Amino acid sequence: MKVAVVTGGTRGIGLATCQALQHAGYRVFALGRSGLPAMQDASIAYICCDVANDASVKHAFDTIHAQAQRIDVLVNNAGLAGADRLDDPDDDTWHRVIEVNLGGAFRCTRAGLPLLQDSGGRVVCMSSFLGLRAVPDQVAYTAAKHGVVGLVKAFALALAPRGITVNAICPGWVDTDMARQRFTELGIDAQQASRGVPTGLIVTPQEVADMVLYLCSPAARNITGQALALDGGSSI
Repeated sequence: MKVAVVTGGTRGIGLATCQALQHAGYRVFALGRSGLPAMQDASIAYICCDVANDASVKHAFDTIHAQAQRIDVLVNNAGLAGADRLDDPDDDTWHRVIEVNLGGAFRCTRAGLPLLQDSGGRVVCMSSFLGLRAVPDQVAYTAAKHGVVGLVKAFALALAPRGITVNAICPGWVDTDMARQRFTELGIDAQQASRGVPTGLIVTPQEVADMVLYLCSPAARNITGQALALDGGSSI
């Protein structure tokens, strides 16, 4: 049985991705910090992991090695948003957002390398439409998500000789707790946010999961190093 690992896999996009991969026949390991109750699916193995911590990541991938001995799909989905500006005197948000979004994708891919299967392995990293454009009050998040796109391009070149593809998905507004928190910060609701999307539609977690499944399919074997927008045209 093929094995998939999804970071940030206990809610939102991560949970939808875990369930889609499980339904597609993968043995799924969900890594997360938010706890088991949000999983809602006993068939998915949960491992507590802070992707910003080297020791925690090592423990998680050692556990996967012991239980499965391989990884066919690695989805670096763990993410953290935070409002900050250039003139913000507090560096805490900067460091945490960078370490989770960008550092986490790096750490988990590095830790998974010995287990990733040649000639068909897949790595998918979750960037954002803010990995393709910018806003002034989310400096760390914008920088981190742009960094994920660069990381994906470098990893794609490094892993191409092994037949492993690496791609980024760049979602726009997605119907998740993180987006709803951002709506609150902006003083808007989902309906108002959708008016700023060319298609007028908020992305669903299932739509993102479906794109992950496509990138993991044989049909996507020649797609690598790409940042694929799933944002209703918001990044055009």
